Amino acid sequence: MKFALPAQLAGDFWGGLAAMLVALPSAIAFGVTIYAPLGGSYAAYGALAGILGATALGLVAPAIGGANRLITAPCAPAAAVLSAFAIEFIQQGVHLEPLLLMLVLLGLLAGLLQVTFGAVGLGRLIKYMPYPVVSGYLSGVGLYIIASQVPKFLGVPKDLHFWEALAASNAWRWQSIVVGAATVAVMLGAARITRVVPAAILGLLAGVLAYFALGLTAPALLTLQDNPLVVGSLGGAGDGFGAALAGRWQAFGQLGVGDLQILVYPALTLAVLLSIDTLKTCVVLDALTRSRHDSNRVLVGQGLGNIASAAIGGIPGAGQMGATLVNLSSGGASRFSAAIEGALSLVAFLALGALIAWVPVAALAGILIVVGVRMIDRHSLQFLKSRSTILDFAVILAVIVTALTVSLIAASGIGIVLAVALFVREQIGGNVVRRKAYGNQTFSKQIRLAEEMKILTQHGDQTVIFELQGSLFFGTTDQFYSALEAELKTRTYIILDMRRVQAVDVTAAHLLEQVADMLAERNGFLIFSQLPHKLPSGRDMQQYFDQVGLVHAESPVKVFDELDEAVEWVEDRILAEAALQHTDEKLLNLPDFDLFKGRKEETLVALEACMEQHACQAGEKIFASSDSGDELFLIRRGEVRIMLPLDDQQSHHLSTFGQGSFFGEMAFLDGAQRSADAIAYTATDLYVLKRQDFDKIAEGHKRAAIQLLEGLASTLARRLRYADAEMRALES
Repeated sequence: MKFALPAQLAGDFWGGLAAMLVALPSAIAFGVTIYAPLGGSYAAYGALAGILGATALGLVAPAIGGANRLITAPCAPAAAVLSAFAIEFIQQGVHLEPLLLMLVLLGLLAGLLQVTFGAVGLGRLIKYMPYPVVSGYLSGVGLYIIASQVPKFLGVPKDLHFWEALAASNAWRWQSIVVGAATVAVMLGAARITRVVPAAILGLLAGVLAYFALGLTAPALLTLQDNPLVVGSLGGAGDGFGAALAGRWQAFGQLGVGDLQILVYPALTLAVLLSIDTLKTCVVLDALTRSRHDSNRVLVGQGLGNIASAAIGGIPGAGQMGATLVNLSSGGASRFSAAIEGALSLVAFLALGALIAWVPVAALAGILIVVGVRMIDRHSLQFLKSRSTILDFAVILAVIVTALTVSLIAASGIGIVLAVALFVREQIGGNVVRRKAYGNQTFSKQIRLAEEMKILTQHGDQTVIFELQGSLFFGTTDQFYSALEAELKTRTYIILDMRRVQAVDVTAAHLLEQVADMLAERNGFLIFSQLPHKLPSGRDMQQYFDQVGLVHAESPVKVFDELDEAVEWVEDRILAEAALQHTDEKLLNLPDFDLFKGRKEETLVALEACMEQHACQAGEKIFASSDSGDELFLIRRGEVRIMLPLDDQQSHHLSTFGQGSFFGEMAFLDGAQRSADAIAYTATDLYVLKRQDFDKIAEGHKRAAIQLLEGLASTLARRLRYADAEMRALES
């Protein structure tokens, strides 16, 4: 840990002091909550365990890997899980010595799991725990804490639980109720009076003063011996806390393998909850300070802090939101402020240890009741107002009910299972087909002749194009097949645009294989375009298809890098079947171009005389974007691609022109710079007509010139009409 600069030291000290004043009363209350059900003087042991936890966590966690200003201390989820664990085993009749050791081992194992989470890089993943699960669990913890503290608030005997305590009004101790009510009232109203002193400190002070005021009228309250209304002497029974802690480790031999196995699931639950609590606080802290924390390093520090706390008899904890924000607002600027908080917790215990024995249990119960109420996510009630979120509220409610009726440990498992079910439902509910179009509605970027376009318009319905999205998995295969089923009976070519697909599982791959086989029976093809090379999972989809056997040499499956390439391949097959394939035909002369059909021979001779003939190799650039030039190019043989440069390395394919087509007409008509690159895709032969030569011949052949311009306009209008048809298909 880096030491704070002198200018920061004062801020870190005051921030650490203020954080200690917030964290320590809660730590004592959490400790009492965990140990009080054990009976006898264990409430006092719990108070000491809370202080030791605040000390160990405050010193170790920031030194190893805490975020700046993050205060780590015993917290409500730890108190809830450990107290539930203790109560469950007391009811089963487990002896105290093994149970005390199991509580220590639970903290140690949770700390080890947190260190493991950080070491293997799970810090980022834990932050993505579903919100309904976190909300339901925290609300369940809040209600659980309230339920466990109400009997202490009422002052009833310790063997009475929530409902029994409420029903046994004759066992209520009015002195306890007065002390608890005074604590709660001052905590809730403290912010209206002052924000300098934390509300928990003022509430605790009010409870202590109320208790001693009542003691003036009832002297029995002013004794520690057999007084259930106060924490009691920290020395406890027997040889004190140190001897009790040593006895716990001596009880290790009484534990069997079955006992240790029982710890695994509660420890995992505790580790996950403490990690979420910490990382949630870190995210808020980042937003307030415009900083970024290292989640994995924080988890390692938290885990080692919890190991140290358990080793000396303290209780586990996490990054506390309240204490952290108090530290920030009081001037804390580094991890040193958190270490100061831990050191001051120990100083406070050493200086005020004797006074802690007189802390009223009802005052601590009042503090925890307020904490529990504030943990309840009342905002989640908004989910009831919308049908789209009512199932999320059902997850929250299920987690809360399970936490209160079964156990907090079971609640976490139920929540995660329901959240996964909701996710699967959401995926199933989404439409995997984003758009569908037919081959006579959308065309490739290959510029076709009018006769070819007529054929493609008539026979293009042999092709259907599906643009897919989302996840193709066992939950969506039925929906996907339903969309394909009607087309399988009538289409020869099914093109699947996969660029928006995020996941494919074995079930979906098997379905695609069946679709390919069904098409092959009718000499059809299943065609994939734009298979993602890196899905969110990191998987290469084409490699995955190869691995599952979907794509192989004999399969009726084609794969293209671009959708346009797939559509162009299908169009070429349709045209070839119509015996209009022209790429191997002889070199065209002017009369062979649609643009000049019906012209007089003498006019064509004059036009050809003023044209240049040019041959290009495949890959040769004919002109570049921003070049000056006014030539019109007519393709006698070959193909030319028009590419729009995006940057130094990337360009976008606008269109492809084949034999009998023309390009460069924009600069020919307006004389402006070229707007894109023209590249010979294959070996190409061209006629080149310059504008100045055209203007000269137009003086003697005005009608021919007008007809040429009309032909250009007619072809451009036809191209625009096809573009409009594609746009309508896309929008529909």
